[in-house]
Amino acid sequence: MVGLIGGMSWESSAQYYRLINEQVREARGGVHSARLLMWSFDFAQIEALQAAGDWDGAGTLLVDAAQRLELAGASAVVICTNTMHRLADTVQAAIDVPLLHIADPTATAVKAAGIQRIGLLGTAFTMEQAFYTGRLERQHGLQVVVPDAADRALVHRVIYEELVRGHVLPASREAYRGVMRRLVQRGAQGIILGCTEIMLLVTDEDASVPLFDTTALHAQAAAQHLLAQR
Repeated sequence: MVGLIGGMSWESSAQYYRLINEQVREARGGVHSARLLMWSFDFAQIEALQAAGDWDGAGTLLVDAAQRLELAGASAVVICTNTMHRLADTVQAAIDVPLLHIADPTATAVKAAGIQRIGLLGTAFTMEQAFYTGRLERQHGLQVVVPDAADRALVHRVIYEELVRGHVLPASREAYRGVMRRLVQRGAQGIILGCTEIMLLVTDEDASVPLFDTTALHAQAAAQHLLAQR
């Protein structure tokens, strides 16, 4: 059984639930579905802590959620958001079951595609802080390219003002296409959609290089963990 820490935002958490269940049904057939537990936050609480830079406060909440999921029987925990992996080490240290880190299956897919220099889209926290780019570079040997300051601000604004609120706007899709074009011009051979809501906005058709959807890749890792259990 996998424990999902979701609600950050629920728009993407719903995709995790769908994708994991689809993969388990495909693998096991019939009417099989995934044995899941979900702790779903009120994202307004989490977003306020992010904005205030209160990562200790956010960490306390995530640790509590992870421990409750473990006590309820989860054999692994999944944080259903890229940004909150800033606290992945804190959460892992507080539980005895594995935390399935979102960057790891993503990096595996990037390297399997023969890509070394990878672009990254996400929240400002994900693009600018070392917890994510550092893991991709140090543990997986990738070269990470992030947008320039103006493009980072645009990508972040669309996530928080539109996507987490369920608004998918054609103008923002076109703006993201421009950001991705500029990353390719700077040598990106592929692009990581490093926010779990971005997959709601863009698809492979919106870029000239491969896109790596962290939501789908993370959900696949969770499904593989479930399928390995008997």
